[in-house]
Amino acid sequence: MNNLILSLKYRPQSLNEIIGQKYTVNAIKNSLDMNYIHNIWLFSGSHGIGKTSIARILAKSLNCKIKISSKPCRKCNNCIEIEKNNFIDVIEIDGASKTKIEDIKDILENSKYPPIIGRYKIYIIDEVHMLSKYSFNAMLKILENPPKYIKFILATTEINKIPETILSRCLNFYLNKINIEEINKNIIRILKKEKIFFENEAILLLSNNSNGSMRDALNLVDQSIILGKKKILINDINKMLGIVNINISLKILEYIFYKKNETLINFINNIYIENVNWELFLLDIINILHKIYLFKFNIKINKDDKYYIYYKKIKNISKISSYNKIKLYYKILIKGRKNLYLAPNLKIGFEMIILEILTI
Repeated sequence: MNNLILSLKYRPQSLNEIIGQKYTVNAIKNSLDMNYIHNIWLFSGSHGIGKTSIARILAKSLNCKIKISSKPCRKCNNCIEIEKNNFIDVIEIDGASKTKIEDIKDILENSKYPPIIGRYKIYIIDEVHMLSKYSFNAMLKILENPPKYIKFILATTEINKIPETILSRCLNFYLNKINIEEINKNIIRILKKEKIFFENEAILLLSNNSNGSMRDALNLVDQSIILGKKKILINDINKMLGIVNINISLKILEYIFYKKNETLINFINNIYIENVNWELFLLDIINILHKIYLFKFNIKINKDDKYYIYYKKIKNISKISSYNKIKLYYKILIKGRKNLYLAPNLKIGFEMIILEILTI
């Protein structure tokens, strides 16, 4: 394993390497292979899901020396320089730092000149929603009737902040968060290549905490490799993420439903785990409560579910609980999660949510 961080080392370099965006990838492939190419592309969605990776691959596909194709050769000078981010006709702009109208005027001025080496002059504008109102107005002039040799590829995490006048001129693709299973498979594939020892449960936990972002997942993996000295172990991951054992979350719900209020209060006071992530702790309780509610409808837990080993305890709680009580507790927990960060500290916020349930 070299010192390059995993999210950079394994950044997709072809459309086939893009994970979790099947619809978008297929649409781009068709567009390129049919030579039916729009002037302005917009990719939107949360961070770390492939927007700028797709933008760079698209730029490479359009400027490959051999031909426009969904499978650029990656061997010609154009492809190599684009992958190195050194290609003169692919201009990447950070919308967060280039917000002034003067920056857009520079684009307008330079757009008069055709590409020097490539087939197209391509502007990739990341976080385009950060541009000012005046910048958007200036940009509209070139977007209304761009020269044939110019392509714009825009990316944003907040599409609602982009004016309709801009949106209406774009070929718009919304990228979904990547599902846990795909993230999990990709992490395992990478770790096997890197010859890093790992426990499957630990990788699943990292995948669950990636928030659908492949970049976030790989950053967590990097952190885990350092922590475990090239070993990714479940105990290390629990400590790193501040995750409380599921058995503790389940024990809290057992005390609630079996009305052992005094025992519960003492139990919470005695919980001491370094670096507890109280929000994740709360989420775990909410997830278990969801499983309890499903049991009321005779919907069982799948064998591959992380809660399956607690099957009997969850089933027993569901038998003694009512539909209305579960729904009420669920509402209190969800509302409490929203207000958790308003408490003097997160532990106090967590305790107050549980105490509110006990007053029912």
